Amino acid sequence: MKAFRSLLISWGPLGVFVLAFVESIGIPNPGGTDALLLLVAIARPDAAALCAVLATAGSLLGSAVFYEIVRLGGDKFLLRYTLSGRGQRFRAWVHRYGMVTVFISAFLPIPFLPLKVFCACACAMGVSRTRFMLVLAAGRIPRYAALAYLGAKLGEHTTAWIQGHYWHMGALAVGLFAALYGLLKWNDRAQSPAALQ
Repeated sequence: MKAFRSLLISWGPLGVFVLAFVESIGIPNPGGTDALLLLVAIARPDAAALCAVLATAGSLLGSAVFYEIVRLGGDKFLLRYTLSGRGQRFRAWVHRYGMVTVFISAFLPIPFLPLKVFCACACAMGVSRTRFMLVLAAGRIPRYAALAYLGAKLGEHTTAWIQGHYWHMGALAVGLFAALYGLLKWNDRAQSPAALQ
């Protein structure tokens, strides 16, 4: 894996695109795209914006492939991975909170919010392709843009800055979740009287 990552670093922005795509089709590599994006942005600040664009494109293309794979075997996925234990809890979260869970985990790099599990549950449970891709784009664009900016501006100090603000990102995730969930509930209540008329 180290040799593969070294090869991707040597490819620069194209390597970021390839890793984002590979990671998004479901091949486990937690934080790999984030790390590579930072490394390339630090090494080549002039290419930071291109890295962010290609990371987003790779992630969305890979997720589109992932969506089709999970939709084809959606029922089997749900039966195998979400009927007990942790998988059941994730399925309940997606069922209850919808695409909010996908957006938060796509936007913020927090280990206890596993994006692929939430994405797989959402795909298997019938979320439309357009909605799925739009929510992912809404999370990925600012995430990768911020990482590229930090890498280009802070250079070698980027990792230390992120580690120093880890709890702030956790608090932001909780705040975003609460705000988005509140908006969804308010929207549901606003539409209910209209549906009864």
